[in-house]
Amino acid sequence: MKTRKRKIEIGIVSDVANFRRKIIIGLAALLMGIFVLPASAQCEAKNDAFKSGEHVMYDLYFNWKFVWVKAGLASLTTNATTYHSEPAYRINLLALGSKRADFFFKMRDTLTCVIGEKLEPHYFRKGAEEGKRYTVDEAWFSYKDGLCFANQKRTYRDGSVTESEESDSRCIYDMLSILAQARSYDPSDYKVGDKIKFPMATGRKVEEQTLIYRGKENVKAENGVTYRCLIFSLVEYDKKGKEKEVITFFVTDDLNHLPVRLDLFLNFGSAKAFLNSVTGNRHPLTSIVKSREKSESRKLPVKVLPALRLFIFEFRKVLSVLF
Repeated sequence: MKTRKRKIEIGIVSDVANFRRKIIIGLAALLMGIFVLPASAQCEAKNDAFKSGEHVMYDLYFNWKFVWVKAGLASLTTNATTYHSEPAYRINLLALGSKRADFFFKMRDTLTCVIGEKLEPHYFRKGAEEGKRYTVDEAWFSYKDGLCFANQKRTYRDGSVTESEESDSRCIYDMLSILAQARSYDPSDYKVGDKIKFPMATGRKVEEQTLIYRGKENVKAENGVTYRCLIFSLVEYDKKGKEKEVITFFVTDDLNHLPVRLDLFLNFGSAKAFLNSVTGNRHPLTSIVKSREKSESRKLPVKVLPALRLFIFEFRKVLSVLF
C-alpha cells in the first residue's frame, strides 16, 4: 500500500540549505542488523537481542587520499522507562565531533526514541546542532484500523515549524526503533543478493529504504577484536535504475547483532564508524573469532589538515543524516 501524506506548514520557513541527503540510514542501518520485518502496522515483536543497561561506543573516522583522521565519537545507550504509564525502553544516541573536526564544522547531535516492551515505536526526537544551524525533528506514532500513523514535526532555530502526517499498512520506523526491532530477527534464511525494503520516518517525511544482503566476513573492530559479521549495503537508484552503493555495514553474526563497522562512500573520499566498546550486552559474543589486539593508529599529520576542509564539509553532510 502506498503511503498517504498530508502536509501542513506553520509560520515562516527560512530558506535553509539542504545539508541532508537521502542517506537517512547511516549508523541506524549499522545498528539495526536489517532482518525481515513484520508486515503488521502494529509493529510488535519479541525482544531477543538486548536488555536495559546496554552501552555501545563508536569512533568515527574519515579518509582522504589514504590518510585517516578521527572525526568524533558516538554513544548508544538503552534503558528501561515508562511511556503513558506503560513499561518501555528509551534509546539514546549521542554524536560528538572531535575538536579537530570542530575546527571545520561543529557537530552536537542527540537522538532519542521510546519503544514499547514489544518494540513498537512511540516517539522519536533528533536535536541537531550543525555549525550555526539547530533543528529539532520529532515523530509520534499511533496505530488504528490496521495502519501505522507517523505525525512528524521539524522546528527551526527561528521558531518556524513544518509538520506532516503519513500512514502505511506496514510498520513505519524511525532511525532508532528500527534497530531495536530488527536486531531480534533471525537472518539464517537470507541468501546473498536478497533485498529488504521498509519505510522510515525522518522527522520530516517517510522514505522508502532498500538494503541488500552481501554475505559474511570476519571484521576487526576498533577495540582490536575480530568478529564474524553479516554484511549489508544501503543502495540508491538513479533515474535509469542503475544501482549505487552508499553504505556498507557489518553486524555480529550472533544473537546480539551488534554493529561492528560502517563504511560510507562519499564524493571526496570515504568514512567509517568502528565499534570501540560494548557493555551490558544480553548474550555472549559468540561471533568473536580472534581476541583483542592493539588497534592500528589512524593519526593525521598536522600539515594535511588545511587540505581537508572541503572533504570534512561533505562528510559532515552525511554525519548530520546519521545522527
